[in-house]
Amino acid sequence: MRPLPQYTTCFAILFLAACSFAASAEEKFKVCADPLNPPYSTKNKDGFENKIAELFAKELGQTIEYYWLPQRIGFIRNSLNAPLKDSDVESNEYKCDVIMGVPAGYDLTLTTAPYYQSTYVLLIAKGRGWDDITDAAQLVDLPLQRQESLKIAMFDRGPGTTWMQKNGLLDVGIPYQSMSGDGENNVAMQIEKDLKAKKIDMVILWGPMAGYVAAQSPKNSYSMIPMKSTPDMKFDFAMAMGVRNGDKARKETLNKLIAAKADAIRSIIAGYHIPLLPLPKQAIREDND
Repeated sequence: MRPLPQYTTCFAILFLAACSFAASAEEKFKVCADPLNPPYSTKNKDGFENKIAELFAKELGQTIEYYWLPQRIGFIRNSLNAPLKDSDVESNEYKCDVIMGVPAGYDLTLTTAPYYQSTYVLLIAKGRGWDDITDAAQLVDLPLQRQESLKIAMFDRGPGTTWMQKNGLLDVGIPYQSMSGDGENNVAMQIEKDLKAKKIDMVILWGPMAGYVAAQSPKNSYSMIPMKSTPDMKFDFAMAMGVRNGDKARKETLNKLIAAKADAIRSIIAGYHIPLLPLPKQAIREDND
């Protein structure tokens, strides 16, 4: 996606804001978000999705309003698709209108064009006898005695666990839940604490969460090795924003902002140590159709 020339960008954003106000009296940018989900979103509004939401609200001349809800089963139903109620009568408004991060093409929402792409990585704590590992495939070929000493986190679902199963490493995995229901730690926070406590030495983790873990320790405390996608196992994914199914006008508004502010968005995300990959042109075209 090619950034628009500066003068065109300014005109497009001003026109977009004017159209938004003319189309409705709405003055709020209503975001559905988890209050304890670093590096994405937090109640302190210091996650990268919070920062991008602030950027978009500013461009539209709107005020951010959050509907906070832990991202568990039923999140979409109870946030994006939940109408506001006044005296038990359903209104035409909803608790929130935008989810700042969903997989491109997610089937529970209408999705925008993708705005970043990342990958799962093998994150290894340095100085614990694994510094010679530079590729995940090396774990498969280790001598049995060394392989049995692995302390690698394994989630109840996800491509990392599928990879471990395929390569005969399930027996050395230390189990974790993808949705723990912990009110004090999200997955990235728990993994970070357990790595420091040496309960685990490594984990196959989604890029944004791996970036968060690495950022909590001095520089070069971890090796971050990208996992390699194959035709039968995908590790890299494009991420978009989600709106209600049928809300095409809001999707178009967000798509224009994603295009106009592409450099600013990428700069925000890069500041969170997240491994970024180029967005495939095919994915951009499909989500703009």
